[in-house]
Amino acid sequence: MLRLTVCVGLCLSIRLAGADCPDLFAEQPSEVEHLAKQIQQWDQAYHEQGRSLVPDEIYDQALLRLQHWRACTADQVPIRYQPRAGKHAHGVPQTGLAKVHTDAEVADWIRHRDDLWIQPKVDGVAVTLEYRDGRLMRATSRGDGWQGEDWTAAVRGIPAVLQQWPHPVNLVLQGELYWRLSEHVQSRDGGAGARSRIAGLMNRQQLTSDELERIGLFVWDWPDGPVPMRERLAQMTQAGLDTAQYTWPISDLRDAQTQRQRWFSQPLNFATDGVVLRQGKRPHGSDWKAEIPYWAVAWKHPPQQALARVRGVDFSIGRSGRITPVLQLDPVQLDDRRIRRVSTGSLQRWRKLDVLPGDLISIKLAGQTIPQLEQVISRAAYRPTLRVPDPARHHQLSCWTVESDCRAQFLARLDWLSSANALDLSGVGLGTWECLLDAGQLTGLLDWLDPQAELHHCSALLPERLQQAVGRSFSQWLRALGMPPAGASELPGQWSVLAARTQANWQTQPGIGPYRARQLVAFFSHPQVELLRARLAAAGINGFTSPD
Repeated sequence: MLRLTVCVGLCLSIRLAGADCPDLFAEQPSEVEHLAKQIQQWDQAYHEQGRSLVPDEIYDQALLRLQHWRACTADQVPIRYQPRAGKHAHGVPQTGLAKVHTDAEVADWIRHRDDLWIQPKVDGVAVTLEYRDGRLMRATSRGDGWQGEDWTAAVRGIPAVLQQWPHPVNLVLQGELYWRLSEHVQSRDGGAGARSRIAGLMNRQQLTSDELERIGLFVWDWPDGPVPMRERLAQMTQAGLDTAQYTWPISDLRDAQTQRQRWFSQPLNFATDGVVLRQGKRPHGSDWKAEIPYWAVAWKHPPQQALARVRGVDFSIGRSGRITPVLQLDPVQLDDRRIRRVSTGSLQRWRKLDVLPGDLISIKLAGQTIPQLEQVISRAAYRPTLRVPDPARHHQLSCWTVESDCRAQFLARLDWLSSANALDLSGVGLGTWECLLDAGQLTGLLDWLDPQAELHHCSALLPERLQQAVGRSFSQWLRALGMPPAGASELPGQWSVLAARTQANWQTQPGIGPYRARQLVAFFSHPQVELLRARLAAAGINGFTSPD
């Protein structure tokens, strides 16, 4: 169903992970109005052009976030969409829907009501159909609920829309125009862009016959119809509508859960974004308003994306010098994960996205486990300048010692050195190296081999644990130092043999091309790497004797 433009004062539970008011209001109070204007732009595009600039679940979360922020600043000015002139009034105003988010909220809503029914929340665009003497006279888009665009000409060509009621009566139907899908499983396929597709079509002047055939209609209510739900459904079925097929009685939370899950996981011919719970008995259509009713509520499917505010940007530097911006977030819940950080993937992508502290972003879970940045939803009004590591300063042969701007890459080299993929030093990890570095015991990659190093400051067992390295093989030490992969063939057991190889020599080895050969030559000829070799030779590690 079409998103409702609502006032900020909705009586909904704010399901934001960080319930406290953000710190930004003390320094950047304009961020509240900045987000309000962004939402108004989305509303304008949606209501006037039929374009969804952001996914609906992100829109909903942004609106809830603005509610929360407004409350934090004691600013309760409502957000209202201002429609343009030239709209048509609905025969019966289209109400919106409040949303429930948890089983407990659903149970509480059900507990105080009877004569309850459940319908799929079809993901399309809302329409009002007005009949005079049984003949379709006007079709109107939802607009602001009071008035909308005249869609009559387009709707008359849609085969799924009933053009003639069986009896010559006046009536109003409210429903959803949707894009027909084949064997659509919501839990697997998501929204599939169905809403944007139908919204775009309805804002075009002409539609092809194939497009008209692909448009379906689900009538969710007959506001001025018979009072009992069963009678309304029976008459709509006689008229040729399929409302009864997707309107089921429920008595408790378990019934609602069961049917919601069924429509979420089984094939339908339309996309859904949840279910609607409604009372069979409700006021006559003459009393309806474009406001949230007490007799119906939406229960959305679990979100596939979450809206998150960026608190800061850290720059992770790996042992090879790769710089990866990592966004620190106000914690958000997505599925059963509490997300506090997300990687941008690369420095290049971060610069392209231009994401900074204060921005709102959307994230999803890749493979149900790994948080993934989708897009920037709204940019903060204040754009701070960040200190970004220089890519020219970090590469595969940089930061063998602690020097300016090298701490992150240097620690990454140490962490790799002790990992299971290299020397496999049990009980030695990143925390160990950070302790030694902070204690002033490390300036170079292999300073811990020095018999005079005071390793016990970090752990009484540390000297024994690091002693494991002396017995590791030549090939393990090559990996620990970060030698580039050298193909599939077995390597000689002497450093001097490998260091003497030219690029042409390396390229004779299986699996080694020009690029990798240049990397290997550069590695073995680098002055810092030669110093490390000398340190290992002095420590008696096999294979590292001087080439002389």
